[in-house]
Amino acid sequence: MSASNHLPEMTAAKRRVALHSMLAAAAMTALKLAAGLLSGSLGVLSDGAHSGLDLIGSALTFFSVRVSDKPADEDHTYGHAKFENLSAFVEAGLMAISCAWIIWEAIQRIFHHNGVVHHSIWPVLVLVTSIIVDYWRSRQLKAVALQYNSTALAADAFHFSSDIWSTIAVLLGLCLSWIGSVAGIGWLSYADPVAAILVSMMILRLTWKLTRETSEVLLDAAPTETRQKILRAVKAVDGVLAIEQARVRRAGSSTFADLTLALPRSFTFEHTGELVRAATEAVQRVVPEVDVVIHTVPRENSTESIFDRIRAVAARNNVAVHEVSVQSIQGRLRVEQHVELNESLTLAAAHNFVTSMEKEILRAVPELDDVITHIESEPGTIERPQPLGSGEQMEGEVSRIERSLRSVATAFPEIIDVHEILVGRSGEHIQLSCHCTLPDELTMQRVHEIITNLEDRLKLQCPEISKVLIHPEPETDNHR
Repeated sequence: MSASNHLPEMTAAKRRVALHSMLAAAAMTALKLAAGLLSGSLGVLSDGAHSGLDLIGSALTFFSVRVSDKPADEDHTYGHAKFENLSAFVEAGLMAISCAWIIWEAIQRIFHHNGVVHHSIWPVLVLVTSIIVDYWRSRQLKAVALQYNSTALAADAFHFSSDIWSTIAVLLGLCLSWIGSVAGIGWLSYADPVAAILVSMMILRLTWKLTRETSEVLLDAAPTETRQKILRAVKAVDGVLAIEQARVRRAGSSTFADLTLALPRSFTFEHTGELVRAATEAVQRVVPEVDVVIHTVPRENSTESIFDRIRAVAARNNVAVHEVSVQSIQGRLRVEQHVELNESLTLAAAHNFVTSMEKEILRAVPELDDVITHIESEPGTIERPQPLGSGEQMEGEVSRIERSLRSVATAFPEIIDVHEILVGRSGEHIQLSCHCTLPDELTMQRVHEIITNLEDRLKLQCPEISKVLIHPEPETDNHR
């Protein structure tokens, strides 16, 4: 199921469990404070104060889960998920304040002997009920928090589970204090404040851990283990040269990954797009439903040939090169190439452009000694070829050209046939196009040689033809 499909279900579950927690905290706070005031037990009062802060925390949690699942907007482009982390941080602060107050009051009772405990069954019943309710709520909260990776609900679950241990300690202190008063053991009267201090110290330790975790998320500290898994998964994608930057951040139950990948500069846009999709899927296998942004930068590959580096320079200059050849003359390398430039350029402008590009090629390929460029015009207008004309004379002209083409083709044993011959006129120029069938196993180098020679010989026989376009096709694709 996609994130968009289960979002309403997730939101409803988180809100429901947060509301139940808030109601449970309100009920337990009222009962504990009433029992503490009636009994005079600092342990019960401190546990009630702890539950009161849990009530505030539960209210914050309820508010945060309502806000955190809102979609991103213009003011919060990454969404509102960090409201959960902020809520957990505030809850941790409230717990720390309550622990500090409880420790202060306990010390006052130990050293100044102020406060008398009135023993009865009601505080015991309240504390036992609290343990049952806290156990039930902590399990519910933890299950939903784990299912939807909610830090706010996890913090609330921690509150309720810590209440269990604090209530057990208070209950033990209350029982020891009662035993001391019945048996006349004076030092057991300190059991109630000592229990309160022990509970507070335990909660402070756990609160520090929660505070550190939520602070790391609020400060965008990268989850190291998750980041390393993502790096290993992306590096395994075929075509990735390097990961130049990797940033991972969490916000509530959401994870964001921002990567910059170095790819071979010879890759096309389509190839790059396929690789980005593969890298995105690799990240999502590590962290399902992660929000992934991938930037790509072209980089030189150690396996690039001279031809690759020359074409890379041409691509940077946004021009097409063809018929690139490298010649070794007395140990010195020279490149010959054809470059297509806009037909509207003047000769001076075209020459300056090519000269600049040749210098760039020499810098990019230092083993070269010279670059010679043949400048061709790149058509910038749409041609509209027309038939040569009508009448017997024109039909005879077309037939003559076709016969010449077929005659010239017989001089090449590799040519199986020529077909789909089209002769037309563009302005004052006659042009011809055709399909040429060749054996499947011929190399492209040999195919190019045959077609070039065929064009040259045809123009010698029919000099009135200014342009020839021959499309080679394998014998297995010839359905004539």
